[in-house]
Amino acid sequence: MSAVPLIDPFARPISYLRVSVTDRCDFRCVYCMAENMTFLPKKELLTLEELDRMCSAFIRMGVEKLRITGGEPLVRRGIMTFFQSMTRHLDSGALQELTLTTNGSQLARFADDLVAAGVRRINVSLDTLDDEKFARVTRWGRLPQVLNGIDAAQKAGLRVKINTVALKGFNEDELFRLTEWCAERDMDLTFIEVMPMGDLGGEDRVGQYWSLKDLRGQLAEQYTLKDLDHRTGGPARYVELGETGQQVGFITPLTHNFCESCNRVRLTCTGELFMCLGQEDNADLRTPLRASEADDVLEDAIRAAIARKPKGHDFDYSRQKADGQVSRHMSHTGG
Repeated sequence: MSAVPLIDPFARPISYLRVSVTDRCDFRCVYCMAENMTFLPKKELLTLEELDRMCSAFIRMGVEKLRITGGEPLVRRGIMTFFQSMTRHLDSGALQELTLTTNGSQLARFADDLVAAGVRRINVSLDTLDDEKFARVTRWGRLPQVLNGIDAAQKAGLRVKINTVALKGFNEDELFRLTEWCAERDMDLTFIEVMPMGDLGGEDRVGQYWSLKDLRGQLAEQYTLKDLDHRTGGPARYVELGETGQQVGFITPLTHNFCESCNRVRLTCTGELFMCLGQEDNADLRTPLRASEADDVLEDAIRAAIARKPKGHDFDYSRQKADGQVSRHMSHTGG
């Protein structure tokens, strides 16, 4: 048992781990991955047992919130056994929350199992309510499948939050439709600025960029916005819409730097720990994990990595090019 909590060089306790369990996905969203992706060889991926051991080490060291991501986490074969194994940490009280971010395509299959494993809320990525536009932005996705998944999640008792990437010229005209749709279904909504991640075969990141400052200004023309102090352990800033009572979040890595309160790190499906989403620096945890059946070597490697956590990231679009761009895809790091 490791009694000493994880504290980074800027006195921030690390209590939130995001874990990508696969780089694979059944969609090919234009801002996330290329249409013809080369996926990682399976031997490079952490096994489900290794993911359990890795996450359990972080939980022993003070991580209280675990978010499972991908790719699409629910397309990984056998993934529910991992969720079920994490239930023991919820039962012991060491883990406060187990949750996931999903594209919604597999929720009709797994919603009840997720609830049984102790998941209480999920984030669903959804950028449009238009069938044709949905097919275009996801390349391979079908909107009815996702909407059925959201229905199943709500029926199972999961609290659903919709994550929408703000894309200029794509979903600007759906701002109020998306907001009202979420309000009618009692779902919160978070808008995310597009990030400069990965080579997407000619996708124009600066052209896609829709400032959430502008988006918020448009919302304020129709709704009364009240700033909230509410935090969920993530980077979003929240407002309440007076007319609907719903919460709307804004994740603005470009127009507002949220690094000062960062309490999270990201683990990839290959065991790389990224101490900051917007920096290339990472630590290999797969090698120490596989080097010893005891966890001492792994825990030492985790502490050494946290000691390198930077103060903040470098994303910047102000000079009309995607400065601070990192080369890896979001599907590899975990969305």
